[in-house]
Amino acid sequence: MEQISDLSIKTIRTLALDSVEAAQHGHLGMPLGSTPMAYELWINHLNVNPDNSHWFNRDRFVLSAGHGSILNYILLHLSGYDMTLDDLKGFRQIGSRTPGHPEFGHTDGIEVTTGPLGQGVGHSVGLAIAEKYLGAIFNKPGFNIIDYHTYAICSDGDLMEGVAYEAASIAGHLGLGKLILLFDSNDVVLDGNVDDSFSEDIKGRFESMNWQHLSVEDGHDLSAIGGALSAAREETEKPSIIEVKNTIGYGIEHIQGTHNAHSDPIGAEAVKKAKSYYRWAFTEDFHVPSEVYEHFEKIRNNGKTKEKEWLTLLGAYEEKFPEDYRALKQVIHKKLNVDADSLEKLFEYTDKISTRAASNKLINHFANDNISILGGSADLSKSNKTTLEKFPDFNRDSDYHGRNIKFGVREFAMGTIGNALSLSSLRPYISTFFVFSDYMRPAIRLAALMRLPITYIFTHDSVAVGQDGPTHQPVEHLASFRAMPNINVIRPADALETIGAWLVSAYASETPTLLALGRQDVPVLKQDCNSIIEGTQKGAYILQDKEHAKGILLATGSEIHLALQAQTLLEDQGIKVNVVSMPSWELFESQDENYKKSVLDPNIRKRLAIELGSKLGWQHYITEDGDIMSVDTFGESGAGNDVVNAKGFTADRIVARYKAL
Repeated sequence: MEQISDLSIKTIRTLALDSVEAAQHGHLGMPLGSTPMAYELWINHLNVNPDNSHWFNRDRFVLSAGHGSILNYILLHLSGYDMTLDDLKGFRQIGSRTPGHPEFGHTDGIEVTTGPLGQGVGHSVGLAIAEKYLGAIFNKPGFNIIDYHTYAICSDGDLMEGVAYEAASIAGHLGLGKLILLFDSNDVVLDGNVDDSFSEDIKGRFESMNWQHLSVEDGHDLSAIGGALSAAREETEKPSIIEVKNTIGYGIEHIQGTHNAHSDPIGAEAVKKAKSYYRWAFTEDFHVPSEVYEHFEKIRNNGKTKEKEWLTLLGAYEEKFPEDYRALKQVIHKKLNVDADSLEKLFEYTDKISTRAASNKLINHFANDNISILGGSADLSKSNKTTLEKFPDFNRDSDYHGRNIKFGVREFAMGTIGNALSLSSLRPYISTFFVFSDYMRPAIRLAALMRLPITYIFTHDSVAVGQDGPTHQPVEHLASFRAMPNINVIRPADALETIGAWLVSAYASETPTLLALGRQDVPVLKQDCNSIIEGTQKGAYILQDKEHAKGILLATGSEIHLALQAQTLLEDQGIKVNVVSMPSWELFESQDENYKKSVLDPNIRKRLAIELGSKLGWQHYITEDGDIMSVDTFGESGAGNDVVNAKGFTADRIVARYKAL
């Protein structure tokens, strides 16, 4: 009689064949080759509850090789998640719950969006960091309230990406013992054999990064895979990578083991031959034997039992540690304590302060009241002003209680880790110089796609950086991030606008917030504090209103102060203009039409936009009668003020440009 494990593996493989053939698109190679190790992980090791995919103490599973998404969807279906057979039949079709790559928030049971190779490895590291931090904060003797493992499946291609090694490096350094990486080692990538482009010693490299390396030579040997997973869980001081030798496209005889099996449908006749190769006894497409469904009930039953035990433990925890319980519930429900009324007092006696320094005061204020706030910088915390003063670093020395994460010079990994911290109900902030946001842009893009309320603190926001020169002076970055969907880009002019920007971030639930902050001191605006803070949260507002104004000066960031000087000079010449601060286009566009018209009066056509960056996009706000003062070339090396002046940004030149209208 056929063993249930063999029948289950065949079922997974044939469902993958049918799904890709029905879609006439997809990646068969990885799912067919790695099915046994994925099956063994899910059926015998993974603690999840399909009836409650959000159970907080569940194990996390990440398919970093997201092109093999159909494997993940099949496992979700068989395990009893909200994933039907019809969903599998609709693979990669518009409106389906089975998109081309796994998408968090779109498909029940998907922990994180993956597909861009390497990022899933970074995400898994972030999930493991969250478990360490939350466990350190909330666990008590006899009460392991936070106690789960993070498992990820990665491919040869994943491990070629630099972000995977950045993330693996920090994981080994931190000793994340509950992180287990299953490496689908099939020696093939899309263009050919791995050794055409890659000859590294994976074992040596990971061991040099303080990982445990385990090897399974036969990817069909469930006992060996299970033993390796058990050994990985027993190693608590190091993360583990289990290298499993698999055959890509297993069962497609004419192409298995070659790069031709990586993707694309194979045709009805080849599907039939592959099923025959497996000795599949059924002729109906998308067939699941009843005994396979019954077998996979093991996952649901185990998960229900585990969650019930956890809830019982949580009830006892509430009785014994009521304050900790309330704090934990606040984290789980993603609630922040925000005392907005007290924030302006932080700058009550301040005349000048950089927006990066103002941000530091605010982040420390928020962190004091919120356990869920943690983060750090890519080796620039002193320059970014991101250190949480009352808290230690996150590392073994602090028993993982710390909140300052030393990411090192690993911007991309930092971005993926930030995503995973947010997915774990924390409120991370991550930081670097604005120009280096390019190193982590793909991770920011996934944060926006996943609708994660992360705060990006990007300092040194313009050519005013000065003597570091054009390599460190961002000019195109504001425009490029404004083009990205679902992210609020805010460039505050002073400390009060920085308050408004941080409130936007604190109140956000489904949108990342990008703060573009300056290094140079700027005056604290003397207009009404509440109007400035509230206006910032609306994206734009009239900062200085003149009766019978004939024109508008629009600006962001430090250029607001030049606009105010120019407004005075113009008034001395009998020309009245309003000054509009416009720190966030996205927030402004979300306002109703009446508000937008009250700020940018459609009857006032003479408008000058002023920003130390690319002009791209400003045309939308200035009308055909307006003009733009921008920086559309790379910067120069020199004192910050000298570079700004060399680019034409002085009050006198603003006056001249406006008068030319």
